[in-house]
Amino acid sequence: MDTRELSVVAGSFIGFQLFFSGVSPLVSSAFTEGYGKLPPHKLNEWNSRLVSTIHALIVGLFCVYILWFDDAVNEDPVWGDPNLVKLNVAITCGYLLYDLLLLACNWSTMGDSFFVCHHLAALYAYGYVLTRGVLPYFANFRLISELSTPFVNQRWFFDVLAYPRSHRLVVANGVAMAVAFFLVRIAVMPPYWAKVFGTFGTPAFERLGLGAQVAWIVSCVALDILNVVWMYKIARGCYKVITGKSSGGKKKDGKVQQQQQPNHVNNHTD
Repeated sequence: MDTRELSVVAGSFIGFQLFFSGVSPLVSSAFTEGYGKLPPHKLNEWNSRLVSTIHALIVGLFCVYILWFDDAVNEDPVWGDPNLVKLNVAITCGYLLYDLLLLACNWSTMGDSFFVCHHLAALYAYGYVLTRGVLPYFANFRLISELSTPFVNQRWFFDVLAYPRSHRLVVANGVAMAVAFFLVRIAVMPPYWAKVFGTFGTPAFERLGLGAQVAWIVSCVALDILNVVWMYKIARGCYKVITGKSSGGKKKDGKVQQQQQPNHVNNHTD
């Protein structure tokens, strides 16, 4: 891994940590009246989700820019010039390290062994991109899924601020979340896997070696299975809100919503 990528990973880690502990509390207390009334563990998750939204917007929009304008990566998805992609992946790796530290420090309220495993697996897969510069197109393409994260986080913000499920903003965000999640995590599967299958048997694919091939394919299959499961839960919740079937009781509904949204799902990174 080059010094530049190491610096970006370190800078990302420190930057997100500073945003969590310093910027988010100041901004949130200034613009959201209910922020200061939240219990400590909810404040931590609020700050975590705001950081998650910032990370998602940075890497998601950078991903779209690369897909549109980086001809070297688009022409050679396996061994194309990974310069910009490595920057994007390095930002995400710094974020994942920050989030692992956050989970460890708040394990009793935010800890989830599943997401620890997810983050470690993602770091392992992205390590190939940073150290060997392989699969730049595919690594970057996976990050487009982050564009659904702000809507998922906003759903939680509305929920913790006790907005009614029937509120027009809650309904609008729920629909937008379902649409965005489908577009950037489900609808992209066919073209993504068509591109993957197109590399099989080529000299570029064989040159990767077994380790990179396994890390690439296995991680993508696992993440897409999760995306399908989460899409089902989000669509079911969206349907209930639109049809008014979740209007029976705040406490009961809140419990249902928690069951539909996996803990800390906003920090999920493909």
